Amino acid sequence: MLAALRFLWSATAGHRLRPWRSEYMKWRIETYSGMKAESIGLREFALFLWKEKFRLLSFLRWTGEMRGYALASSALHTPASGRLGE
Repeated sequence: MLAALRFLWSATAGHRLRPWRSEYMKWRIETYSGMKAESIGLREFALFLWKEKFRLLSFLRWTGEMRGYALASSALHTPASGRLGE
C-alpha cells in the first residue's frame, strides 16, 4: 500500500488534490486507453479508475516490488564505509 501511495504522490506532483489535471496522469491514461488527454476531466478520470481498478492495483503492486529490487541492488553496490575510493 505504501508503494501505491508513493507512486501516486510522485505521479500527481503539482496536482495532488486534482490528479485528473496532472499532465503526466493524462498522458499515462491516453497511452494506456487511447482516450484523448484533452478530453479527460474528473468524470472520465473516475470512470477510468473504476473500470481499470484491478489492473491498476496490480501495476501498483508491481511498482512496489520493483522498488524493493532496486533498493536491494543499490545496497549491494554501496561501499560499506560510505567513502569513495576504498
